[in-house]
Formats: sequence, structure tokens, C-alpha cells
Amino acid sequence: MKHVRIKYRALIKIMLCMVLLAMGCFTLKAQTQDSLAAYISTIRKHVYKDYKAMYRPGGGALVYPFLTPGSLQYDNVLWDWDSWWSNVALRQILSDIGNEKDKMEALTYEQGCVLNFLHYGEWDGYLPIVIWEDSEPRDIMPENIYEVNMHKPVLAQHAAFITQQNNGNAEWLREKFYHLQAFVNNYKAHHRHKATGLYYWQNDVAIGVDNDPGTFYRPPKSSGSIYLNCLMYKELLAMVYLAGQLNQHEIGKEFARDAEHLKAAVQEHCWDERDGFYYNVDLNLLPATTRADSTLGKTFMIHAGYPRDYDCLIQRIGIWSGFLAMWAGIATDEQAERMVKEHFSDPKTFNAAGGVRTLSKMEKMYSMRASANPSNWRGPIWGISNYMVFKGLVEYGFDQEAEELAQKTVWLFGRDLEKNGALHEYYEPETGEPLLNKGFQNWNYLVLNMAAWLDSDKVVSEF
Repeated sequence: MKHVRIKYRALIKIMLCMVLLAMGCFTLKAQTQDSLAAYISTIRKHVYKDYKAMYRPGGGALVYPFLTPGSLQYDNVLWDWDSWWSNVALRQILSDIGNEKDKMEALTYEQGCVLNFLHYGEWDGYLPIVIWEDSEPRDIMPENIYEVNMHKPVLAQHAAFITQQNNGNAEWLREKFYHLQAFVNNYKAHHRHKATGLYYWQNDVAIGVDNDPGTFYRPPKSSGSIYLNCLMYKELLAMVYLAGQLNQHEIGKEFARDAEHLKAAVQEHCWDERDGFYYNVDLNLLPATTRADSTLGKTFMIHAGYPRDYDCLIQRIGIWSGFLAMWAGIATDEQAERMVKEHFSDPKTFNAAGGVRTLSKMEKMYSMRASANPSNWRGPIWGISNYMVFKGLVEYGFDQEAEELAQKTVWLFGRDLEKNGALHEYYEPETGEPLLNKGFQNWNYLVLNMAAWLDSDKVVSEF
């Protein structure tokens, strides 16, 4: 009986410990939720008070009113994907606190972002990456426009987003739709590797993810970037949508075929079954031709027995943009599951306290050094990469992981505002300490879209 009483008392102690532990976890969770709510409140208060500072009247080379990214570093300058993402965040702000009058006021500035670029469109399809108020984009064009990078393939997506927000009305774009088609045609004709069907960067200048090791200091036309190809796939789908809204369905069918072919090419060439991840590919291969070698005799043809029959080589470098195959809807469900379990969730590679590292911590190039020319994408946390990976998780139904990433982003920015009174361009992954550019706002405002999702409120999403 004595042993029974001892066992009984031990059981009671165990149960009591379990209850206390459960209460402790509940309290900790409650405290965490309170902290999260406080940070969301801090972020919203900061952004809501001056969001109209993004609005700029037209002037000089900027013929139409437009949106700046919202910080002094980008004042009176129109950038390509910056204005797009700033617009998505702006619409979340207007959804949260705006009325119909506010939304109509914003529309002119939103449309102006697209129309300013298309204003400089011609039959050649070249569009600038950035427009300065005191510049003349057509006068400062490079000598060979087909051997340089141009506006990223996000312009049709921006136009489609604005059109969706305006109840599908695309009439504002009708007279400039030809120039938008010429822009996308330029990409297909001059920025596409015909053997693989993948798109490539002409060089490493102004690609948006400055020193991405898959492109940085690589030979010209060699980087079959997963980042670029995912943007391009969504751009083609946006062209299908816009053509439909303008009652030009036959044109839409052509872009739909292009999108289908690109999706197949990305799945074939960029997916690595061994690692369960999407990678950039190397297109810098010598032509698959045989050649004579005089040292071995006039009739001896080098490699004639079995020339190269593959068109690219995969770059097994762990870069955050591999997750964009989920954002774009290119990954299969099975591929997405592997990417989440084997890469997103791994603290040794991408998963950090501040969100998603822009380069796997396992890569030899991993670096936290602050740099502005180029900006550092070799590991630091960026707001835009957190957001785009988050959206991919949501699209594939990984709600638990999406919640984790959204909360980390809220913590990152809420803490920065609380401690420093401003947001920054990029952050140290483990501590969340800002590394550069106090006052940077831009796509950081997309944290509001993530906060709306966390609160089960209306979420504004890009096209």
C-alpha cells in the first residue's frame, strides 16, 4: 500500500506539473498575442498617418501623377517594381481606413505609374527601369537596347492589379496596350533562351535583387534566373487578363500559350528533384557542335560520338527566390510540400527569427555586410522577400507556416519602429537589427497586408 500511495502522489505531482505547464504555455501565448497586437497597432499608426506622402504630381519627364516608394531616398523618382509593390500596400491602407473618395483620389496616381512608363514606349518594346523627373528616357537609351536589362516584367501585373481594383475597367489602358504588348514581345524575342524556353538577364545591372549570386558578376545572358522567370510567368498571365478586359481575346490566347510553355520550361529545367527546390540555371554553355582538332588528324572530330544534348546546367545555390515558384503558382503540390518541409522550415538554411534569409546560411557567399551599391541580398532579411514567400505559403495552403512568417515580419518591423522610430531597408536575420537605410518604407508597407491576413480581415493581393 505504501508503494501505491507513493505512486499516487507521484502521479498527482506529474498531473500538477502538466497543468502548470499548460497554464504557463497559455500565458506565454497570450503574452505573445498581446505583443503581436501591439506591434500591429504600432505599424498601422505609423503608416496610416502619412501614406499620402507617396502621391506625387506629374512634372518634367514624369508626365502623369505617380507614386513614390514613400521615403526620401526615392523622392520624385519612379521605379519599376517598387511602385508596383507600393501600390499593393497602398490599396491595403485604403481598404483598412479609406473611403470611396480616397480610392478615387488614389486611382490617378496609380494609373500614372504605368502610363508614365508606357509614355516612353515605342515599336521596339524597350521601357526604362527608372524615370527621373529631370531625365529624358528616350534620349539616354543605351546604344543597343537588346543587350541591356529593361523594366522588369511586372508592368502588366501592375496594370492588371489596378484594373482589378477598379472593377475590371481597363479602358484607361486601351490606347497604350500596344506598347505593353511590344514590351512583352521584346522580352520574348531578345531576353529568352530559345533552346530551354527560359528568360535570362542580359547582365547583373538593376535586376532588383542586386547581388544575387546566381546573376551577380555572371557572364552576359547566362543567368536563367528563377526570380525573373517567375515574374515573367505572372506577367504573361496578366496580359491574358488585360486582353480579356479589352475584348481582345485572340491576343490573350497567344499570351496564354506563352505562359503555358514557360511554366513547363521552368518545371523541366529549374526544379531539382534531388534537393527538392527550384534553382537558377546556367545557360553559358558552348554550342553543341563538333569541331576538328588538327593535332589529332584532319579527320578527327572532337566529341563527335556524343555531343552535348542538354541545354542548361542547374545552379544548386540556395537563394530565396526558389520559393517564388510557389508565389507564381508554378510548383506542383508535391514540390511545394518538399520546399516547405526541407527548406522553408530549416533553420540551417533559410528559416530565421526575422523571416526568410535571402541566401541560405549554408552558402559560402553568405554575408551580412551592409552595402548600398549593390544592396545586400546575400542573406539579410528583406520585407519584400518575406512577403512573397508568405504569399506562396498561403496560396498552397500552408497556413501554419504563413502565420509564422507573418508574425515574424510584424515583430521585425514593429520592433524597429518601437526602438528606432522608422523602418529600414534590410535586417540581420537572427536579432532583427536593421543594417541599412533608415526611413526606407516602400514594399515594407506590405506588412499591413500580412497583418490583415493574421486578423482575418479583408486582404488586398497583387494580381
